[in-house]
Amino acid sequence: MSTRKERDLRTVLVAGRGEIAARVFRACRETGLTSVAVYSDVDAGSVWSRKADLSVRLPGVSVAETYRNVDALLAAARLVGADAVHPGYGFLSEDPEFAAACTGAGLAFVGPDPDAMRAMGSKVSARAVARSVGVPVIPGADGEGLSLEDLAREAQRMGFPVLVKASAGGGGRGMRVVRHPDAFADLAHAARAEAAAAFGDDRVFVERYFDRARHVEVQVLGDRHGHLVHLFERECSIQRRHQKIIEESPSVALEPEMRAAITDAAVALARAVGYESAGTVEFLLDDKGDFYFLEMNTRLQVEHPVTEMVTGVDLVVAQLQVAAGAQLPFGQHELAQHGHAVECRVYAEDPAAGFVPSVGTIAYYRGPAGPHVRCDDGVATGSQITPHYDAMLAKVVTAGWDRDEAVQRMGQALADTVVLGITTNVPFLQDVVRHGAFLSANLHTRFLEEHFPDWRPSTSPSEEEWLALAAFESLNAGDDASADVPAAAPAAWPDPWSVTEAWRNVR
Repeated sequence: MSTRKERDLRTVLVAGRGEIAARVFRACRETGLTSVAVYSDVDAGSVWSRKADLSVRLPGVSVAETYRNVDALLAAARLVGADAVHPGYGFLSEDPEFAAACTGAGLAFVGPDPDAMRAMGSKVSARAVARSVGVPVIPGADGEGLSLEDLAREAQRMGFPVLVKASAGGGGRGMRVVRHPDAFADLAHAARAEAAAAFGDDRVFVERYFDRARHVEVQVLGDRHGHLVHLFERECSIQRRHQKIIEESPSVALEPEMRAAITDAAVALARAVGYESAGTVEFLLDDKGDFYFLEMNTRLQVEHPVTEMVTGVDLVVAQLQVAAGAQLPFGQHELAQHGHAVECRVYAEDPAAGFVPSVGTIAYYRGPAGPHVRCDDGVATGSQITPHYDAMLAKVVTAGWDRDEAVQRMGQALADTVVLGITTNVPFLQDVVRHGAFLSANLHTRFLEEHFPDWRPSTSPSEEEWLALAAFESLNAGDDASADVPAAAPAAWPDPWSVTEAWRNVR
């Protein structure tokens, strides 16, 4: 049971940006908490930062200067009198030292205890925890104390293909598939370099690689009173370079017996480290129906909305309540999956040109809407898309009574998503969700490589036609880009922009 104290939370600083920051601000409003945005110079005036009650400038542009600058984030929290910090995802969200720094500064960290983060944050130590509770792990060599030459010999012993994988972090970074012994050294060096740049930790390990596996993960949620539940599974097999693009819940690959086994395994792992807050235990499901532990993400996942859509549980609100010391208001027997949900990630990138990022100004933006359609975004008409941060613009989520209805609704929702002025992956996503193999749920982690190796867009309306539509809608409906922005900060707090100015005096 946790030693963290119960708190009366009033003000939450969100140490993130974009759509996830906006998502947490909304949860704060719904629970009567004051929300605080932090923003870099590039993000000044961004639509997502204006959705917070207060905002504080982090001087600089680079991630190191701003969203990963622990001293600056703690100073911002002191400036506004914050009680808690929500890390969002990315940046410092899985950094146990940041969690400990928040606790040391008298702030509640909206996430797991640092010790649990340390135990599960390293894929190598997490594999050891999995073994200790009888959860199967992918055959491999954990890399502790082994040189790259040692790992190469281990790879030769287990047989190719293998996956060289960063011990720290996630998001598909620091991973390389090696199909031939001659390529091992170069690809392992590349994985180490990428891991060092992304996570500040160049340690890697090697495990067997499965060509046609499914990626299935389990959402867990715990409180500091020893209560721990799962909220069922998500299928995340549609990936590009180990980065998820489309997620859904439930997974059609799981029969009831397998679902029970994999969710029990996830809960056992989380319980072994005394896990609190929201977390995700990830598994690989092979073509024989066996599952293996991959890793645990000790944070909120990008794809958490699909779980919310099928369970009715607001995971961010639950995180905030757990951080305040509350008990979970439900037990495992009260949770169930209802219907089906699908999520597509909308990126500023050009799939026809190798998925290179697209930067510039959004000339016009319109997200989808309608019954059983959800769009989590952090952009609007006029938003500047820069090369400094992640290229994800929005997440489109749809639900239905069954998978067919949810997927059909997704096709329409993507058609209703309009982003002009930059290139996005929306047409690519439309083609994926219309593909026969996707419609039949014949999914695996190399789905895009197999079915979309050289994708090109089909004929679509010209940008001139869309710009004409944008002009028409603007004239007839007005610009509602800031419709969700609070008119003013709560009376007890200074105007957000005066807080921003005050930042210059506390550097």
